[in-house]
Amino acid sequence: MGSAQSGSSRPMDSPDWSGRRTRAVNGAVRSTDHARALLTQSEVRSLLDACSRDSSTGLRNRALITLMYRGGLRVAESIALTGSHIDCEEALVRVSRTRVIALDDDSYRILDAWIQRRREIEIPWHAPVFCTLRAGRLNPSYVRALFTRLGKKAGIEKRVSAEALRRALAAELAREGVPIGLIQAQLGHQSTATTERYVARVAPNDLVEAMRKRRSWLS
Repeated sequence: MGSAQSGSSRPMDSPDWSGRRTRAVNGAVRSTDHARALLTQSEVRSLLDACSRDSSTGLRNRALITLMYRGGLRVAESIALTGSHIDCEEALVRVSRTRVIALDDDSYRILDAWIQRRREIEIPWHAPVFCTLRAGRLNPSYVRALFTRLGKKAGIEKRVSAEALRRALAAELAREGVPIGLIQAQLGHQSTATTERYVARVAPNDLVEAMRKRRSWLS
């Protein structure tokens, strides 16, 4: 039987020190997890900064990103929302009969800025919350392209998507000690196993810091 030659160009996967999979091609090694690396809060703020604070589309896109990031909504869920799903008095988003999303004050202010602009330009309340300026429904492909464009504008090398925002939220809630069941409810997962896969992606630096902060066991 022949053995693999050192000069072979066939990709070979191997784990690096952090447990991520790496791929070697012609001697070059790269991480296959780079595109799925977790977004940081600083990077999400950069996404928001890449949106205009004055134009109507900029306010809409800021609100859309915020709802996906802090509320954990998927693309389809976000663009399906109408005014009837928003409880302005309680700062709640009723995604479905069984799923209600509460927003923190900062996040709701960003959403409310878009709601107020909608009223100013006379978009009907029954229209989709995240709509075109003519009250039409946004196309999912537009949203995906929007994330790619804003990510490049913000200088973010990681893949930017609604899924990336949801994973970032899950990781942050896990770090804050939020029970897995509540994280599952916020993300709308049917299975806890799915949520566990989300929160299992702890970056090596986070693990190092967590271990360093543990109480002394010898004193």
